[in-house]
Amino acid sequence: MRPTANTPDTPDTPDAADTPELGRLLRGGPFHLALRAALAARGLPLHRVQHRLAARGIKVGVTSLSYWQQGARRPRHPESLRAVTALEQILELPDGSLVRLLTAPEPSPGPTRPAARSYRALLGMGGAVERMLDAMELPSDGGLHSLGHHERVRIGPAGELRARDSQQIVRAHRDGVDRYLAIHHGDPGCDVSRMRVTAYENCRTGRVRRHSEAGLLVAELLFDARLRRGDTYVFGYGIEDGTGARSDEYVRGFSYAGGQYMLQVRFDEAALPVRCRRFTRSGPASPRTALTDLTPNGRHRAVHLIEQSVRRGLLGIAWDWD
Repeated sequence: MRPTANTPDTPDTPDAADTPELGRLLRGGPFHLALRAALAARGLPLHRVQHRLAARGIKVGVTSLSYWQQGARRPRHPESLRAVTALEQILELPDGSLVRLLTAPEPSPGPTRPAARSYRALLGMGGAVERMLDAMELPSDGGLHSLGHHERVRIGPAGELRARDSQQIVRAHRDGVDRYLAIHHGDPGCDVSRMRVTAYENCRTGRVRRHSEAGLLVAELLFDARLRRGDTYVFGYGIEDGTGARSDEYVRGFSYAGGQYMLQVRFDEAALPVRCRRFTRSGPASPRTALTDLTPNGRHRAVHLIEQSVRRGLLGIAWDWD
């Protein structure tokens, strides 16, 4: 039953705030471990915490609470900080004990985490992706790096990017990862409101956000399991587009080095390019380098590339229409 506004926040376990481990963490942090210890000491599952916050007029998702206690995200927005203050009351902690820990520097990632490039460095667009993730209370580092990625792109009869399908093998580099963020950047003139996301293997679609001016779509793909550090996972999804102008390239950005990548671009018989080339770029404003001609398969009207171990940056296929 959903608790009402006058549901008493009585402790589920006695003297929860007085356990030695919790006291130590409240004094020295870090924030996520102190929050996790307080939740464990009280025996409160996240959905009950969410309900108690809602009873106080504070809307915070279970996903955000999970990220906070994992250390994948820190509360920063005014509403989030208001939720942290309410958590101190719900968990019967000293006033300001959790909020104070948020002023401490964020803990550095563990040594096993691969070096990454930001979305801003990969995609440009003035940091639109990062702002979208920030508004969704999602970490810019999803906690995953790719071991293998097979991607198939279909170009329609007007030369438009019709759709793309992805199958991925990933490994978690921290505990608690349970989703992947799919980012799609449409061609000029695209209509993000008409784009559709389909989860078809070992995942389901969560929140989908669109940025019309930047032509961006960001979709959560929720896994069927919560991963621990070192776990691998296989999943597949697709994005239907077909809303933009005639396309002349497909580019994939890689935040992390390593892992195999296969890209296949198939053309409609009504729109066949005169030339196709593989290329790399260090960033969105950089020139194409490592240009290599690709010969389309006549029967299937497709070209492909395979990179056994990708480097951080951009990799793609470009084509000329005339």
